[in-house]
Amino acid sequence: MPPKLSYDTLERLRIPRPVDRLAYIADCCRGRTVLDVGCFDETALLKRDTEHWLHGRIASVARRVVGVDSSSGIPPEGLASAANAVIHRGDGVDIDPVLLQSEDFDVIVAGEFVEHIETPERFFRNMRSAFPGRALVVSTPNGTCFANVLLALIRREAQHPDHLHVFTFKILNTLCLRAGFADWQIVPYRFYATEMILGSSGAKRWLVLAVERCIRLVEWLFPLLSFGYVVRARL
Repeated sequence: MPPKLSYDTLERLRIPRPVDRLAYIADCCRGRTVLDVGCFDETALLKRDTEHWLHGRIASVARRVVGVDSSSGIPPEGLASAANAVIHRGDGVDIDPVLLQSEDFDVIVAGEFVEHIETPERFFRNMRSAFPGRALVVSTPNGTCFANVLLALIRREAQHPDHLHVFTFKILNTLCLRAGFADWQIVPYRFYATEMILGSSGAKRWLVLAVERCIRLVEWLFPLLSFGYVVRARL
């Protein structure tokens, strides 16, 4: 059932403990045919061929995966990303109808995608129109996460230059309401410092791991400070 919110300022929000984002989304796709939107992850390609690449994790458990991403790194004929997966170049918001009809999709995934696009509500509505009754799984960073609070204390802010929006629990709920979804839940996911860990070694790597564990402890105690959210919806 969707959250029942009054949108009062002091309203108490009941949300679960944070999950592992990659494991949670991959489990939603197990044995399914998946449309993976914005999946190439060109800003963090060092994660490819590791367990930290969401598209790869999905392909390892899904029946079939068809991806779409606007990256120029994808050749016109598409990119075979696994034995059961391919990524096509294209618009992730207004997806080519031929691609939408290329498979009988069970699940649509948009991992860390909606913060990059100009019209998240339009994307939600497009998916509802194209796949009524199917499952949509979206993940996005939390605008009020503890990691960003810590950085603010030292006059820093971690934002990708392509980010156009920040989301919170209530804002994501509003998007689901306005898009007319049939049912949804919003689950927080825990902090990860994957790129810093993969790009460091020695004492620096151990320091990053220690900071990651400390942040995750705070997130477990106060889930609204979690690094991001996964929206799991029935369209």
